[in-house]
Amino acid sequence: MRYKPLPSSVYINNRINFSKALKNKSIAIFNSNDIYPISADSTLPFAQHRDIFYLCGINQEETILLLFPKALNPINREILFIKETSPKIAIWEGEKLSKENAQKLSGIKKICWLSEFESVFFKLASQCNTIYLNKNEHYRAKLETQTREDRFIEWVKKNYPAHKVGKSNPILQKLRSIKSVEEIRHIQKACDITQKGIIRILRFIRPGVWEYEIEAELLHEFIINKSKGFAYEPIIASGKNANVLHYTKNNQKCIEGDLVLLDVAAEYGNYSSDLTRTLPVSGQFDSRQKKVYNAVLNVKNQATKLLTPGTLLDQYHIEVGKLMTSELLTLGLIDKKDVKNENPDNPVYKKYFMHGTSHHLGLDTHDYGVIDQPIKAGMVFTVEPGIYLPEEGFGIRLEDDVVVQENGEPFNLMKNIPIEADEIEDLMNS
Repeated sequence: MRYKPLPSSVYINNRINFSKALKNKSIAIFNSNDIYPISADSTLPFAQHRDIFYLCGINQEETILLLFPKALNPINREILFIKETSPKIAIWEGEKLSKENAQKLSGIKKICWLSEFESVFFKLASQCNTIYLNKNEHYRAKLETQTREDRFIEWVKKNYPAHKVGKSNPILQKLRSIKSVEEIRHIQKACDITQKGIIRILRFIRPGVWEYEIEAELLHEFIINKSKGFAYEPIIASGKNANVLHYTKNNQKCIEGDLVLLDVAAEYGNYSSDLTRTLPVSGQFDSRQKKVYNAVLNVKNQATKLLTPGTLLDQYHIEVGKLMTSELLTLGLIDKKDVKNENPDNPVYKKYFMHGTSHHLGLDTHDYGVIDQPIKAGMVFTVEPGIYLPEEGFGIRLEDDVVVQENGEPFNLMKNIPIEADEIEDLMNS
């Protein structure tokens, strides 16, 4: 295993909290992800479904978790089904988890082979009234592919039509939004690995390098520090490419005098970090670039202070909009007349800053989290304002990851990653 796993006590506690939210006489089932095919015999690398990982810490395909808090026999209240290994599998793929290792990682006492699932489930289903099924209900989800979980839902509804159906996802949205101390340590580790990558490329970027060369340098640094690599598809956007919010081609040469926007970060143990920095290719910002840069940085710093318990995200984004409006006025990009005549549903600042400022961060880069209820301590957010100027050939975005505190300002997990313009220039020219 490349990363140091969280202690099983974390997963035990997660299951306890989840089980408390279930109706009486209920079973909840969670499936691992598929290994997705590409073509011929090629597949994408396996990536575990974050929900089952959150509840048991198992990072292996063909895994099922069954939770039955009111099972008549206490041993059946938590059951983990894993893929049974064989000499052939061991030769071609390597050994799979043993029952003993699965028990140690998850803290679950009863471990069964996957082949036993249907018979065990049949016996336990007679003791329950409701089956909780898990469906991705994230507000950004685009559900175009049938998943292993989808097929299981169809199977349950066909074979157990007399049972009521419950939804696991709303429960997980609440639970996963607040991170434990151990989870925050893993996110911090991902941020620390990201820091190493940024320090590396500050001394690498120069006129003439290609965006993909920067990507390669970052990937090298992430992997040698025990990350699987990027937490999400990296954005290396030089010059005008920075005005494309999800630019991922990374195939252009960095030109003298341009800026390069890097939206890149490492994962660690399935936990994401999320960072953006905008750097001068020549090692020096010109006066206009620096004014816009400092405006974005000021919005980021002030916005961070607003992420406090009790704040509603909708109101937070309105306040950040006011901060950005003030900076755009100072830069001369808008005037008071523009603000006075703006459409409240489409504020004038959105011409230059058209995306949201913050999202939940954790096992997913755009993590589960309740977005229509007040912010709570222990939530982890990104803070990522930007100003995009296609007419001037550059765009600037800056982003850090912060933990909401019970009292005081959020704690910046990326506080050691250079962000001040002068410091960046010094490091790039050292």
